[in-house]
Amino acid sequence: MTGTMPVWHKSSYSGSNNNCLEHAALLDSRHAIRDTKDPGRRITLYFTAAAWQRFIDSQKV
Repeated sequence: MTGTMPVWHKSSYSGSNNNCLEHAALLDSRHAIRDTKDPGRRITLYFTAAAWQRFIDSQKV
């Protein structure tokens, strides 16, 4: 990715637990997730806006 670095967010449900995922909305409309235990490893998964929305919709109860 070029340009501005993503701003990562961790769920407020995680508290001080570092065993979760972080999310970033990217400028090109993609979404990214990474493991909070090792953010420096740069293992990041990227999703299109449509795929991310399908995921979010599937999590609603």
